[in-house]
Amino acid sequence: MLKKKKIHEEPLNIDEQELQEISEEIKNVNEAHKNIVDEPLSEMESEISEEEKLKSEIAEWNNKYLRLYAEFDNYKRRTIKERMELQQTAGKDVIVDLLPVLDDFERGLKVMENAADIIAVKEGVALIHHKFKNLLVQKGLKEMESKGTTFNADLHEGITNIPAPSEDLKGKIVDELEKGYYLNDKVIRFAKVVIGA
Repeated sequence: MLKKKKIHEEPLNIDEQELQEISEEIKNVNEAHKNIVDEPLSEMESEISEEEKLKSEIAEWNNKYLRLYAEFDNYKRRTIKERMELQQTAGKDVIVDLLPVLDDFERGLKVMENAADIIAVKEGVALIHHKFKNLLVQKGLKEMESKGTTFNADLHEGITNIPAPSEDLKGKIVDELEKGYYLNDKVIRFAKVVIGA
């Protein structure tokens, strides 16, 4: 086995002033080294923190964009669904109100099979017609008055021209083949008319 040799260190004879100078030199070297190391780190830290700020800001805006897009997509789906439901049930009220008129027509048809009195049948049909018209008026339907008025392409559909029976009917509507109708002051069917030339 090898024996370790003891190394004896002899104390150095350094006076106190030299020792102070050496310690100051070490301090200066350490500070210089620290400054050299700290400066690039602080610059790098500021660059990194600026980069991190921008990255976090981008992530935040992307998150906001995705949420907004998702909200808009949900809104679009919801409105499409509501619109489809509205179209499917929009005529429900009118149809429910028309059912009694349909019942009246069915009763009238049964009565007409065995009826001998034509006048009573005509009166029954006239009553059903009156009930039907009143129901449509309640829903906002209004007949267009065309006969004798000046032709208006926004309201009328000219079918043909005929010689005017009198001078005052030139350029005016002489006859109405099919009535026009308004629904809540909007034209839903143009009147088909004959114009005097």
